[in-house]
Amino acid sequence: MHRRRCRSAILAVGMIASLFVPTVVTAPPAVAAPSGSKKVIVQLFEWNWPSVAAECQSTLGPKGYGYVQVSPPQEHVRGSQWWLAYQPVSYRIESRKGTRAQFQSMVNTCHAAGVKVIVDAVINHMSGQDAGGTGWAGSSYGHYDYPGNYQSQDFHYCGRNGNNDIANYGDRYEVQNCELVNLADLKTESDYVRGRIAAYLNDLLSLGVDGFRMDASKHMPAADIAAIKARLSRPAYIVQEVIHGAGEPIQPTEYTGNGDVHEFRYGKDLARVFRSERLAYLSNFGTGWGHLPSGPAAVFVDNHDTQRDTGGVLTYRDRGIYALANAFMLAWPYGSPTVMSSYTFSNRDQGPPSDGNNKTLNTTCYSGWECEHRWPVIANMVGFRNATEGAGVSNWYDNGNNHIAFSRTGKGYLTVNDEDQAITGRSYSTGLPAGRYCDVIHGTFSNGSCSGPLITVDANGWFTANVPPHDAIAIHTNARL
Repeated sequence: MHRRRCRSAILAVGMIASLFVPTVVTAPPAVAAPSGSKKVIVQLFEWNWPSVAAECQSTLGPKGYGYVQVSPPQEHVRGSQWWLAYQPVSYRIESRKGTRAQFQSMVNTCHAAGVKVIVDAVINHMSGQDAGGTGWAGSSYGHYDYPGNYQSQDFHYCGRNGNNDIANYGDRYEVQNCELVNLADLKTESDYVRGRIAAYLNDLLSLGVDGFRMDASKHMPAADIAAIKARLSRPAYIVQEVIHGAGEPIQPTEYTGNGDVHEFRYGKDLARVFRSERLAYLSNFGTGWGHLPSGPAAVFVDNHDTQRDTGGVLTYRDRGIYALANAFMLAWPYGSPTVMSSYTFSNRDQGPPSDGNNKTLNTTCYSGWECEHRWPVIANMVGFRNATEGAGVSNWYDNGNNHIAFSRTGKGYLTVNDEDQAITGRSYSTGLPAGRYCDVIHGTFSNGSCSGPLITVDANGWFTANVPPHDAIAIHTNARL
């Protein structure tokens, strides 16, 4: 029988509990997987541009994050809900998150800090407002009329279900030609529409953007995305949102020729294992579980959509167990990881902290903003990921239940104890060079010193340590004293 631990045990105050919050042309080549030596992406969901810029300087660059994924920057409908940013009314870079000039300044600042910028690009559809209105930057629009961009002939009208909405995800035509919750569905097979979308993406590239998260990619044929990509002015990292559905005709594997694809099963499977199964099952996590191949897989514990689905994934509310799951993701060499950074919400539609005009406020971490990417366990494991890039897994150990350990061969070592009791007196075979290492789960390595406990690896590559319940130890060669 699988052990089902009680929630009080998960949230018990242990060593890790103090670590949540610190005190048609030739297509450009596919950029499959983030490039460079720093590949971890952080999704600063709904942060405004001045706050993203400041975070690149203060935290993302110094902690080794390679990319920041920002929310949609184009003009959108007015209102307070988070999803209004996914209802564009024009391609002007003017939104509740800031102006075009602020966006440009943010990109420049992040680049200066060594952080690349990925834009969440909404290209499948326009707004879902039947009555139309005036967008954030003053552009007038109708449901199927966007002056200077699109008119009625540029949209799909599938003629199904009484309202053109998608009802049957088992029908490929319906999923890619009907409307996603009333959002006006663009004819992405149209040469004109492809040109307008490409012009928007190229405008962002001209501002220095390094890549795109293609929102709602499942609702566009992979060939349409390829045709739009072929019009880009230079290579860019591409990651596509394609949610796997068992038995559905549209599968994530169709899109890997265009770039990376989000592997939504990853976060759900990881949550199930941490909540109610055994960490020992993770010895072949990823491809061995029927997930996408590691190369094009973009993975996350949660994102802005899944954290709003009841019980499906771990989120900031899970505190310690969430930190451990992120530590595992950053240590395990499958896929390209994205760390989520949220704001606090109490209902599914709630938008980010805003002023009376719904303009997004500057981010103040731990006051309305969760800032999970700053939690020491998560932030320090970004350095572990960078240090172990390219190394395989060796020295796997598990106790058949919820204590696991493994090496990233010659570069790092992680042990996770998610049992309800401490693991004491054990020795661990790391395969690492002898020396004293900073335990980056509990301390930060900086300027040759460690703010937390040290782990001593002997001449044979072993160390001995006690691991409290629901806690971990991680060491790597870039944090060796």
